[in-house]
Amino acid sequence: MAQSNIKVAVQKFGNFLSSMVMPNIGAFIAWGLITALFIPTGFFPNESLAKLVDPMVKYLLPLLIGYTGGKLVHDQRGGVVGAIATMGVIVGSDIPMFLGAMIMGPLGGYIIKKFDQFIEGKVKTGFEMLINNFSAGILGGILAILAFLGVSPAVDGFTGALVVGVDWMVAHGLLPLTSILIEPAKILFLNNAINHGILSPIGAEQIRTNGQSILLLLETNPGPGLGILLAYCFFGKGTAKQSAPGAAIIHFIGGIHEIYFPYVLMRPLLIIAAILGGMSGVFTFVLLGGGLQAVASPGSILAILAATPGNAGSYVANISGVLVAAVVSFIVGSLILKTGKQTEDLDEAARKMQEMKGKKSSVAGSFTKQQGDVPASVQKIVFACDAGMGSSAMGASLLRKKVKQADLNISVTNTAISNIPSDAQIVITQEELTPRAQNKVPDAYHISVDNFLSSPEYDKLIDQLKNDHTTSKAEEEKNVSAENYTDSNDGLLKEENVFLNQHFSSKEEAIRFAGSVLVKDGYVEENYVEAMIERDNMTSTYMGNDVAIPHGTEEAKKNVLRSGFTVIQVPEGVDFDGEKVRLIFGIAGKDGTHLEILSGIAITCSDMNNIEKMVHAKSAKELMAIIQSN
Repeated sequence: MAQSNIKVAVQKFGNFLSSMVMPNIGAFIAWGLITALFIPTGFFPNESLAKLVDPMVKYLLPLLIGYTGGKLVHDQRGGVVGAIATMGVIVGSDIPMFLGAMIMGPLGGYIIKKFDQFIEGKVKTGFEMLINNFSAGILGGILAILAFLGVSPAVDGFTGALVVGVDWMVAHGLLPLTSILIEPAKILFLNNAINHGILSPIGAEQIRTNGQSILLLLETNPGPGLGILLAYCFFGKGTAKQSAPGAAIIHFIGGIHEIYFPYVLMRPLLIIAAILGGMSGVFTFVLLGGGLQAVASPGSILAILAATPGNAGSYVANISGVLVAAVVSFIVGSLILKTGKQTEDLDEAARKMQEMKGKKSSVAGSFTKQQGDVPASVQKIVFACDAGMGSSAMGASLLRKKVKQADLNISVTNTAISNIPSDAQIVITQEELTPRAQNKVPDAYHISVDNFLSSPEYDKLIDQLKNDHTTSKAEEEKNVSAENYTDSNDGLLKEENVFLNQHFSSKEEAIRFAGSVLVKDGYVEENYVEAMIERDNMTSTYMGNDVAIPHGTEEAKKNVLRSGFTVIQVPEGVDFDGEKVRLIFGIAGKDGTHLEILSGIAITCSDMNNIEKMVHAKSAKELMAIIQSN
């Protein structure tokens, strides 16, 4: 458990670092292009335009990072105070203060957030704007002074030590050894954090002093991943071999390195191929004097060529490093694939990759099994989730309404994945659960969604069904749906179980709070709370539209005493695996008696206008009235 907690903490820290830089990559690219074009050694030397280079790297880029870091912590006010605080480290140093911005931006956001929490409800009407403006100015000014006097000199010394360390490694031929750490960390969970959180800031200082930096090639080199994918093209089997050529193009040209990670996870020994390929590439860069004069993001061969200094020697060095890395990883990867037994499940590997990264992958959907068209004469659509009591019920309610509005005579039901009927024609699940559903009913047409409340897949499916649906009136299914339950909702959602203006430091804290309410009111047994945590760890209970519906696993249904709800308003939001949640509906469902009110919640929450009304509701009665009006 301790090891898992450490990994999660590292994941969150790495993701936070990269989240400060990634939104501002466009600014880095703009600076890189101006540098490459107009400095004295650039493609089109221009003394006047070259004056843009230094102010951009010294002021613009750190301020953007500081503002973004503060905003991540406390929205607009956090961003403003973070930018003010960042100005202190900028003025206090002669080097680009990327690392200083990564410290002062979030710190400024945190300080103003704590101040706002402290004065919440204590400011007299009419003085809000005065307090808000002066508090941001005063706290920002104090932080800027502290940054100027203390943080800036400390970061100066730290950055200088890192640069000296890198120079020492280069001088002693040890820089290739960094691949032993970089390549596994990329594949497991820290690809963007390494490049944009650590290497880019130090590399920018090297560019400023030397005109280029080899550090910007350590993580972005597409050679190791290209070699592994090419090895699968020749020596892979099944789906992995068929999909590898397309993945190689996306990786090498598109620069999306994440797409090759599942291929390595299918055969963990391939990490050796990635390491040796990375080491060979770095050795070649060092030997030939390779380097970039701007950040290459994404790590595409096109981005690398665009950021290469404009001389033949640099192009030869950088291209050679990429090719050598690809050849070495291809040779080692081919040996591993040819000599070992292959048990290739690309869907499972993609799922494992998302677990290791601690958040949803942007490319995991690329590995889902291909299937044909929507079947003709559809009579049964099934929503499935782990327990069949929460997310699937909400999704089914929304689609059932759309089916009815389209005047289609199709049964829409929801169930646990383990109970999907064999005659299901269309099965809809969250992306992470699709492989399990495919194994349960391989002959069904499967649809993956990442947002149960407003997925575009619903309207797309309805359009297809309207064009193809010609069945006569189908027999209505005796399913677990809102229409089959007409019992009173009394006792399911009580005013005292609606909580406003809550603050949570983590999703686990929020889920435990929701569970404790259900326990206290006699809806569930105490061990149901742990099942709620387990369920969210299996597949996020984030539903889309800033809504989460934590509930127990299928096995925990026996711990539900009676159906009930709690509603928790979190105006500032709480992080659910990278998604901001402002409304939490804790659910306990028994015998389907909760589904009528859950259907109403689903329909209400599908409209963002209703979400905003509930988030800003001033009383439990007001919030409940919004739900009951639908």
